[in-house]
Amino acid sequence: MKKSERKTTILAIDDEKDIHYTLQAIGKAMNWLVYTESDPLTALARIYDLKPDVILLDYHMPRCNGLAALREIRKVHRDIPVIVLTVDERQEASDEFLDAGANDFANKPIRVPDLVARINVHLQLLQKQQELQLSAFATKGVNLATLKLVYAYCQKQAGWFTIDEAAVNVGLAYQTTVRYLQYLLGQKKLEVMSGYGKIGRPRNKYRWARENELL
Repeated sequence: MKKSERKTTILAIDDEKDIHYTLQAIGKAMNWLVYTESDPLTALARIYDLKPDVILLDYHMPRCNGLAALREIRKVHRDIPVIVLTVDERQEASDEFLDAGANDFANKPIRVPDLVARINVHLQLLQKQQELQLSAFATKGVNLATLKLVYAYCQKQAGWFTIDEAAVNVGLAYQTTVRYLQYLLGQKKLEVMSGYGKIGRPRNKYRWARENELL
């Protein structure tokens, strides 16, 4: 795997330990990173750092049920696909989740082929959505493939990173990386913390702009 590549990351919020085991086994087989949380409130605090590609959310949980957790997720993270795991097939329950921002449903007990297929569909839809967004603000002189590479790296970083770190991880020259980071900064996709180091090498640090989570 190249340094610029990142495994699909899934956050599963479910209070059943056997479900955790099943989902982690699926993740291992599919080469996905699967993080599990039993407490929705704890999981909510981890979403920004983990930046999951997909969230799997149980319906019935103590302290905070799946519907309440979904509403909290959608206050900040509007674009992450959320697949609800449930044994409740009532249309009224489905409508409540859809109104709150759910993307799809998977029945319990888990049927592995069905769940994998649903996750893959939403990963593909997410990729298409990101490509459309990038195409919309790409301008003359900006290579879309290179922009996608740098964009994906920046989006997945949990904290601040330097130009050198980005250049090494995406496999681009320092000067090319600077150009695309500055472009994303101009598009308000990044935040910058200014600093100085060697002559000609600013020690600016960048991170994914938090307001992007509200888009």
